[in-house]
Amino acid sequence: MATDVKVPAAGESITEVFIGTWLKSVGDSVKADEPIVEIETDKATLEVPAPVAGVLTDQLKSAGDSATVGEVIARIDEAAAGEAAAAPAATPTAAAPTVPATAPATAAAPARTAAPAPAAPVPTAPAATATATASGVKATSVLPAAQRLLDEHGLSADEVPATGPGGRLLKEDVQNYLADRERSVATVDAALPAAAYQRQEEVVRMSPLRRTVAERLVEAQHTAALLTTFNEVDMTGVMTLRSTYKDDFEKRYGVRLGFMSFFVKAVIDALKLVPQLNAEIRGTDIVYKNYYDIGVAVSSKKGLLVPVIRDAERLSFAEVESVIADFGARAGNNKILPEELQGGTFTISNGGVFGSLMSTPIVNPPQSGVLGMHTIQQRPIALDGQVVIRPMMYIALTYDHRIVDGREAVTFLKRIKDAVENPARMLLEV
Repeated sequence: MATDVKVPAAGESITEVFIGTWLKSVGDSVKADEPIVEIETDKATLEVPAPVAGVLTDQLKSAGDSATVGEVIARIDEAAAGEAAAAPAATPTAAAPTVPATAPATAAAPARTAAPAPAAPVPTAPAATATATASGVKATSVLPAAQRLLDEHGLSADEVPATGPGGRLLKEDVQNYLADRERSVATVDAALPAAAYQRQEEVVRMSPLRRTVAERLVEAQHTAALLTTFNEVDMTGVMTLRSTYKDDFEKRYGVRLGFMSFFVKAVIDALKLVPQLNAEIRGTDIVYKNYYDIGVAVSSKKGLLVPVIRDAERLSFAEVESVIADFGARAGNNKILPEELQGGTFTISNGGVFGSLMSTPIVNPPQSGVLGMHTIQQRPIALDGQVVIRPMMYIALTYDHRIVDGREAVTFLKRIKDAVENPARMLLEV
């Protein structure tokens, strides 16, 4: 009996997904609740588990194909599970056939080798081909997406090292092989005369996440009146406090004390002072919010994600750091859930981790503001009539001028500056 594997609900308002990587190939045994395929939405990557134990008999969609919520994308044969479990027990008998008593002459002739009995054919799917790879690891299967790339570039599976579970050849393996080969070609081309040089282009389909990010950024530019204002922060106070207590903080709470918790707290303090930046426009109304769900931009393999710290005003410094560390770890493994990316009231983006000195971040609609943090640099500043060297950071606020005026924007940034330069103010709420 075959059981359908359907696309699960992937979040509010999401009706279409794209097939990512198949984690199981046709013919593989699967356990109940074992992930068999990754699906990509415009917000996150999700794993689809097997509804029953059995053998994967059909893959109705290939990597990159679109599918709707509830659509059947694979089938699992439950009856084949028992057969697959019984197969190993029969293997020793088949592997050691009895030598007939009527063949003494064959056994006595060392120069002649008896032809082995033909093995029973094992059914395999067209895309699940067993082969030996260049890395010396035997690839038990070639995933459909990988096979298409091999066909497109005229490659055979034995040319490409396989790194997938059980020796499977993944799409990423082929892409990495092609990239290495392209770099080698580029190195050779650099030594050739200009006449022999061939310019190349590669067309790569945009991921659902990248397309959605692009659409929302363009939407923000078209629908909001965006303006950016800047200030700079002397990080001496926070850096001194962090250096003094970071070891005790980590021992007690099991998480590192970073700079983001200070800025989250400073942003909440400033939003209480300037509520327009924690509001949004709905039609002809302005909706002010008395809660603070702070989005924190994190980088992932799929692109930029902005998971939300819910009710951040209720969390301690340690709790904020724990949530951010958890987001960072799960973003690297594509484990951020769609609901964790929804409903933020304000966003913080830290381009400083990549070395950005200054930028103009773009508001994430329907929010009214986004704070950009940047790299910390030792710079000379005038302080009490003297020139001193201090660790300085530029901060930028991009805001929707339809709801926030310049006075409120400057007041907001000034409040953050005061709070970060004097961290005790955040504790005393003064």
